[in-house]
Amino acid sequence: MPSVDMKKEDLEKYMGSSPKPADFDEFWDKSLEEMRAIDPQVELKEAKFKAKNAECYDMYFTGMGGARIHVSHMRPKNKENVPAILFFHGYGGTSGEWMHKLGFVLAGYAVFAMDCRGQGGTSEDVGGVKGPTNAGHIIRGLSDSSPEKLLYRSIFLDTAELANIVMNMDGIDAGRVYARGGSQGGGLTIACAALEPRIKRAAVMFPFLSDFRRTYEMNLGEAAFEEVRNYFRNYDPMHEREDEIFERLGYIDIQNLAPRIKAEVMMFTGMMDITCPPSTQYAVYNKLNCKKTHILYPDTGHACAQGTEDMEFMFLTQD
Repeated sequence: MPSVDMKKEDLEKYMGSSPKPADFDEFWDKSLEEMRAIDPQVELKEAKFKAKNAECYDMYFTGMGGARIHVSHMRPKNKENVPAILFFHGYGGTSGEWMHKLGFVLAGYAVFAMDCRGQGGTSEDVGGVKGPTNAGHIIRGLSDSSPEKLLYRSIFLDTAELANIVMNMDGIDAGRVYARGGSQGGGLTIACAALEPRIKRAAVMFPFLSDFRRTYEMNLGEAAFEEVRNYFRNYDPMHEREDEIFERLGYIDIQNLAPRIKAEVMMFTGMMDITCPPSTQYAVYNKLNCKKTHILYPDTGHACAQGTEDMEFMFLTQD
């Protein structure tokens, strides 16, 4: 099988290069306690988008730091106790077009598509960190005094808070809540399922935000991970703090969250992916202790291969 990375037999044994902080689980347990203390103040407003057999809403809730988070929400008309699917989008994107989710609604599922704070949608970014942003969110808060200031900590917690809100909503079957996403959305799906272990199924496509040191060592710091390389260039050009920086990034490295997942996971990986290389994705997959399936595409890069979305749809709607 061709690859831009390791041989397949090596990938199947690879457990990641980036460090896991010693207090990683304590960090996230305390973060979840902080999140659960928030009054989400959920608000539903009828959306401009209309569709037969579907109710459409702009949903808002209060996340970490008081940010108001926007979610595009659709549900089947006149149906109760329906399962739900959480949608997470790619880096810098938005919750997307309403029509692309109608297939799930027509199959009897409620959909909740979250806009990540500070990216292309309408969720708030309340800021409040020291140090640079420099064209990306991975390093946001990296120069602050505490890892609690890392922006992705708040984004990860937004996904878990959304899942909790959905599981407590009228008309939703709390025992059938699923998550899905590609690239950053795949990383957020891993984070959501790890921080909210009641998620039952997770469809993860070519996940981003894994094994930061590995992407650096592969000299892939000019694409999705460019901000990490630029951080070193600007703030630690001689790499005197390299271990410290990668350990701090370990708090938001999804490979470290993977062992917490209890959901059934279906992961999709393109073996020619030079944006999120296969080894970084295997670092996640190999640490999953749940029921799991890995779908490999030998000639595909950082994109959905033919048939991926159909397979994902069937996986998530097999009730």
